[in-house]
Amino acid sequence: MITSQQPVVLTSSSIASNDEDVVGANVSIVDAMHTALLHTGEMSPAAVRSYFVDFYLTQALEGGFAQYEFTAVDRAETDTLIREGMAGMGATAHLDLFNRAVEAFDDLSGEDEEHYLDGGLADTEETSDGVLRMEELDGEFEELLESENITALNAAWLRSQPELLVLDDEEIGAYIDRLVEQIPDLPERRARAGAEALENAPGFEIIIRELCSIAGYQLVKITLGDPNYLHGGSKTLAWHFTTDHGGFLMIEEDDEAFMVNPETQEIVAAVEFEETGSDLVEA
Repeated sequence: MITSQQPVVLTSSSIASNDEDVVGANVSIVDAMHTALLHTGEMSPAAVRSYFVDFYLTQALEGGFAQYEFTAVDRAETDTLIREGMAGMGATAHLDLFNRAVEAFDDLSGEDEEHYLDGGLADTEETSDGVLRMEELDGEFEELLESENITALNAAWLRSQPELLVLDDEEIGAYIDRLVEQIPDLPERRARAGAEALENAPGFEIIIRELCSIAGYQLVKITLGDPNYLHGGSKTLAWHFTTDHGGFLMIEEDDEAFMVNPETQEIVAAVEFEETGSDLVEA
């Protein structure tokens, strides 16, 4: 039976490397456990909290708190895990800033929230105090990275965990397989996962899967949504995802969606939306 007292697992290659590799190894292992249908409660609590602190850091570096808000699936739960992780690793200044950003964002009006998530209005006279406050906090975040290295704190916290388990890279898969074998309702989980993937997938994921199918590529992971991606000289929402043929973008335009190579801007595949908006057809 799997318990929540599982150890933090790191690779021997990451331990011998830098802080970024230590945190990255934990992220990769937690991702692999999720993919294998292990629940968060069946993983190391420290590993899960480290994972979400790094998730917040990655999103905030990409596009400020707006990017975090945009990509967090369940902010109430994720906020808590991030707070607990920051407290555990001693990132006190980042925790204070995170709490202030959450409070400021949640106080925004619906209109101000939309403006902020669209990239803010700092260059117009119509910018509200709430949006300006969020942009100030985003700037404070960037400055804080210089004085409180949250990745170093995160890596040190992972390394210091009791009963830390260090495995060679090639041993990780077998270790996760052994944990999966202990899942008492594994067939049911697999059945639910398959059904939920089809029924509850967000629209962007359905489109990305269809584009990958048209291209003949295997989807590996949807990494993030970028609401400020420049396409044709204008800001638009682009979803970044990886396949067995590398990384691509999904961009919607009117009644079409495109799979784009970010390096060459080549359109690899395209789909059109039916008038009902519920079906896709190959372009």
